[in-house]
Amino acid sequence: MTEPEKGFTATPIATEKLPAWIWVALGALVVVALAVIFVLPRIVTEYELPLTRRPAGSEVPIAVQTNPTPITAISPFDEAQRARERAEAQDALASLLTQQLALDETGADDWAQTEYAEAVEFARLGDEAYRTQQFELARQNYQQADDIFRDLIESMPAVIAEAVTKGNQALEQGDSAEAERQFTLALQLEPGAPEHETGLQRARTLDEVLGLLREGRRLQAAGQLQDARTQLQQAVTLDSFHQPSREALEQIRVAIANQDFAGVMSEGFAALQNNQPEQAITIFQRALSMRPNSQQAQEALTQTRDQIAIRKITQHQNAANNFAASEQWQQAVAEYDAALAVDSNLVFASEGKDYAQKRAQLELLLEDAIARPLRLAEPAVYEQTVGVYYAGRDLESPGPRLQGQLDTLEVILREAQIPVEVQLVSDNATEVMLYQVGSLGQFTSQVLSLPPGQYVAVGTRPGYRDVRKEFVVGFGNEPQPITIQCNELVAVNRR
Repeated sequence: MTEPEKGFTATPIATEKLPAWIWVALGALVVVALAVIFVLPRIVTEYELPLTRRPAGSEVPIAVQTNPTPITAISPFDEAQRARERAEAQDALASLLTQQLALDETGADDWAQTEYAEAVEFARLGDEAYRTQQFELARQNYQQADDIFRDLIESMPAVIAEAVTKGNQALEQGDSAEAERQFTLALQLEPGAPEHETGLQRARTLDEVLGLLREGRRLQAAGQLQDARTQLQQAVTLDSFHQPSREALEQIRVAIANQDFAGVMSEGFAALQNNQPEQAITIFQRALSMRPNSQQAQEALTQTRDQIAIRKITQHQNAANNFAASEQWQQAVAEYDAALAVDSNLVFASEGKDYAQKRAQLELLLEDAIARPLRLAEPAVYEQTVGVYYAGRDLESPGPRLQGQLDTLEVILREAQIPVEVQLVSDNATEVMLYQVGSLGQFTSQVLSLPPGQYVAVGTRPGYRDVRKEFVVGFGNEPQPITIQCNELVAVNRR
């Protein structure tokens, strides 16, 4: 025997013969150990499989090798291509697993069952392709799953918005179960959002709120306004966003306020009938404190305080009406002002004064247009005057004075648009300029068709003094020949 290696102790080998089954078992163990040491690491490294969720009820396939595939040599280029495809497939798998994890946290298999199941099926097909080393096909399937998951993530804001919309609609329709379901989904996708939490709380109290609302309306119909207000106030306290309850509560408050106000006003008028004006003033002041803008209470106070003022107001009103009937608008304005000095809250005086002032202004504009028709030659003045004319025509009861003014102005406006032929005479040596028209040059006689208005013609000639003539066309002026020629020599100093 050789010398034992260092570190080992030689042990005598038994000379007894071992049974045959022990040798068989030892051989099998050696084969298994060799497979674990040399074969398994290569398989794990080269065929690492991703973990995907299997459909319920599916069985794990068991690989049965019937015909061993002969090992063929793979070129380095093919091996590199396969490695690249395998890496791309693994990248696609990593991406879809990240997307899936994010979706699982939102419960996507509940709110997007069809799309989620489709993506999982693509992932399963990718796994099968990966197992058979079809890495490009595996990548394509993984990518399909990844795209579906990404689309689901991108659609989450729209899903949230739709859930909130449906939840609010369910609240309006009184469907508490549907509202709770929708806002629960919204919170599942967007945890902690105040809007969703408020909606969910409203959904959980909706049935109670509706019950209080029904009871409040029943009590209101029965005339029990105070009890109805109590019920509706509880409903609004539970859900301050419930519009029907808020509107019903506001209606009750208005009804109670109207009832209280009407009671106080009736008490005041009763005091007036009993010839107790001081007491009536106190009561009407209380009514006015309840409704500071109440015209009814203010008028009652005014009437009670000063009966004489009412007679004065009536006198001014009658006078204003008479002046208005005779189209004496300035006098009517003065009467309305006198009535407003007694009581500035008089509606008839305010409205009457406004109308009288407008009629007085219209009258002034019409008189000015009639008195100065030449201004109509300016387009802006003409357009403004036409507007004034139609403003007067639009009045339902213009009155004879206004009617006459409008008829006169209508004739003037018509004449202002009808050109008039005017003959200009010169000496065929004078340069003639008509400012409103332009240069007319030299001529002996020339006839122009001119719109009514005021014109200025200037004649110039070398060695002669310039001449200037102003003339009016139209508006009752008979067209006369206009002579424009330079006849006066200019004196020249000569040495």
